[in-house]
Amino acid sequence: MRPIVFVLLDGLRLDTACACMGYVQAAAGQPLAVTAELPSLSRPLYETLMTGQTPIQSGITGNGSVRRSRHPSVFDRCRGAGQTTAAAAYHWFSELYNHAPFDPAQRVTHDPDAAIQHGMFYWQDGYPDDHLFADAMALWHRHSPHFLLVHSMGVDDAGHRYGGGGTEYRRAARQADALLSRTVPVWLDAGCTVIVTSDHGMGDDGMHGGPGATETQVPFWLLGTGRMAPGTVLRQTEIAGTVCALLGVSTDGMAVNAEISSLRAPLGARQSRGDGRDCGSWIASPSGSQ
Repeated sequence: MRPIVFVLLDGLRLDTACACMGYVQAAAGQPLAVTAELPSLSRPLYETLMTGQTPIQSGITGNGSVRRSRHPSVFDRCRGAGQTTAAAAYHWFSELYNHAPFDPAQRVTHDPDAAIQHGMFYWQDGYPDDHLFADAMALWHRHSPHFLLVHSMGVDDAGHRYGGGGTEYRRAARQADALLSRTVPVWLDAGCTVIVTSDHGMGDDGMHGGPGATETQVPFWLLGTGRMAPGTVLRQTEIAGTVCALLGVSTDGMAVNAEISSLRAPLGARQSRGDGRDCGSWIASPSGSQ
């Protein structure tokens, strides 16, 4: 099975993704529209994306729910199958799947018995996206994970500061697209499948949590496999199980999207694991939109 790089662009709403993210659309076409579960808040939806449980089912119904997850996650399923996991992510992921509360001394984690075995975690919402992608590339290069989570907060932070309808928010989305244009080709050339999606959107008032379209409609792209059929319907609760199916690990108790999980790499695509020889080449280009 191909390794999966799961890129979570926090707070990226669908209309902004379609309007601003030219590289990903050139590489993968128009995104699927996915509706976030409610409440459309980050910590509850991290749990949804990694376990397939709705916030009501998981009991993690707000950003203040600081505790370990009580459901098997993608990380747990991979580790149970002898696969390697890694995450460059906001510290709430460490709290959900490794240790709660977060200890900054555990920012860099290497623990074969943890759900997230190799982690580089940050705790400032303004942590630069280019630093975050550099962390992710370092983890990928050093540990060759079967499942790598890359979780950036740049778009979400801009939305909270300036609102989801403003220039600064759109600029953050364009900058994320520029980073993807330099990292995704490296991962694809190494034989990875790349998923790009978001947890929730962003209201024009800089808030989210409710059921409105700007707060719940998010994109989903899949790269490195065959193209998703037009009209494919994907529920957010199916993403974790579908990732597990693509990785060839247990999906017991998880909802799986049959159309997406049956996709395979295009004819002639590399299937080998990356050796990381090109992992630093992308950072030589200046960040931001040109």
